[in-house]
Amino acid sequence: MFTLPSFQYMLSLVPGIMLGLSVHEYAHGKVADALGDPTPRASGRLTLNPLAHIDPIGLILLFLAGFGWAKPVPVNPYYFRIGMRWGMFWVSLAGPAANLVVAFVGALLWGLWGVKTDPLGLVLRGIVAINVVLALFNLLPVPPLDGSKVLVSLLPLEMNWLLRYEQYGVIILLLLILTGVISLYLEIVVKPVLYLFVRLAQAVSGF
Repeated sequence: MFTLPSFQYMLSLVPGIMLGLSVHEYAHGKVADALGDPTPRASGRLTLNPLAHIDPIGLILLFLAGFGWAKPVPVNPYYFRIGMRWGMFWVSLAGPAANLVVAFVGALLWGLWGVKTDPLGLVLRGIVAINVVLALFNLLPVPPLDGSKVLVSLLPLEMNWLLRYEQYGVIILLLLILTGVISLYLEIVVKPVLYLFVRLAQAVSGF
């Protein structure tokens, strides 16, 4: 039977969720901007303000299920100075990479705090967990998640098919949730990586 997380637990996740979503989408936009695409800047997405990036469904799932997503930053790959394929590769990879950097810094700070579970410790733990989840969940090769664009950038395929299927992305993701595929992915991929970050915090705490 599904039970809602405690209010204290949900509250401790707020900083990690707001930071994770903002950094993720800002990184996409910043790399696209650096590669010559003015679209993220023109659409107001070159900001760390989480209100500019929140997707209601993805936000609710982050609180209730521990995984989710934000509104994709609009980009126009035809502007990329290094070409569409490699431009999309680096732009798509930037978000998950930024989340892993935040998780790494969060683990260091949590370790320096003694890996405590007081209010600040819970917030730091939440920053680590949410950012690991955002990074790895978004690397799933399912449109519109970043992993689909990374994969297509590496394969000899046309990228136009992504545009046709991205509109069904939420439906596909909900089906994966209902069939247990996402839960399996969290168990065999996300949890081991999260464990490594926790071990990092514990190692820092032991110095």
